Amino acid sequence: MIPLSTPVALGATPPALHFGDPVMSLGSCFSECIANHLGEGGMNVLTNPFGVLYNPLSIARTLERILEGRPFTESELTCHNGLYHSWLHHGSFSSEDATQALLMMNRTLSLAHERIHGLRYLILTWGTSYVYRHALTGEVVSNCHKHPEKTFLRERASLENLVEAWHPLLTRLFALCPELKLILTVSPIRHLRDGAHENTLSKATLHLFTDELRRLFPERCHYFPSYEILLDELRDYRFFAEDLTHPSRLAERVIAERLTSWLLDASTQQAFAEALRLTKELRHRPLHEGSTAHAARLTALRAKVSDFLIRYPEALLPLP
Repeated sequence: MIPLSTPVALGATPPALHFGDPVMSLGSCFSECIANHLGEGGMNVLTNPFGVLYNPLSIARTLERILEGRPFTESELTCHNGLYHSWLHHGSFSSEDATQALLMMNRTLSLAHERIHGLRYLILTWGTSYVYRHALTGEVVSNCHKHPEKTFLRERASLENLVEAWHPLLTRLFALCPELKLILTVSPIRHLRDGAHENTLSKATLHLFTDELRRLFPERCHYFPSYEILLDELRDYRFFAEDLTHPSRLAERVIAERLTSWLLDASTQQAFAEALRLTKELRHRPLHEGSTAHAARLTALRAKVSDFLIRYPEALLPLP
């Protein structure tokens, strides 16, 4: 048969992920696609406790704060357009009330700090190597929060900048978490607002950076080729959303399934597929919630979920 695609090899398989293994996923919006798929299959995943992050320097600052565990204070907030923001957080953490903003920020910081000590897998998804620095302080910000453009200096981080930030950070992290493995991936979402050539340079920097981390920590860092699967293997606009840059739902599913086929052993893959089916049933919303048929369906579904949790007690599935 004539080949119609160029399949991407996944490389050496990392140690298998099992139900109950603590996982954290940090990075661009594509990191949430991967993490959501794992969570729907019953895995124990904490995703972006500071919100979506796009560049490795912002992700490094986030990870440093998680390791430190120091609560955020009002002095670290900025007020703009009637909202209190943090330069380390996505806008979803902003609020008209400073106390409420800090409550949200410190709640997820506490969850992440508690999890980091027993972490089994950290999934890092790089989106871009372009960063914004605050013009007055020089600090890299994770979100501009609609401040005037003159507030920031925009630059493409060099390979040296990225390695300088991450080498000591990972050395510290691996000393704290002897069993921790990193899954590194580059988001396949193109940042065409930067320009096509500039996006290529940005992504190339991320690939070189990833390769350098694998060289420095060969036993700890594993690369998953999300970028190559979409742009080299799928390679067709039918696998893209209407904006022609984000992957379609089908492409997201293909990439997520390739990840689990690589990261889970055969028995866990089988159980994971069963958990996905149960999650789909749990999300079903009937037209007539008070009907006898729906009550019977819930009773049967509750029995199936209970049976699954007896067989896999570490899986995270809610009872209906």
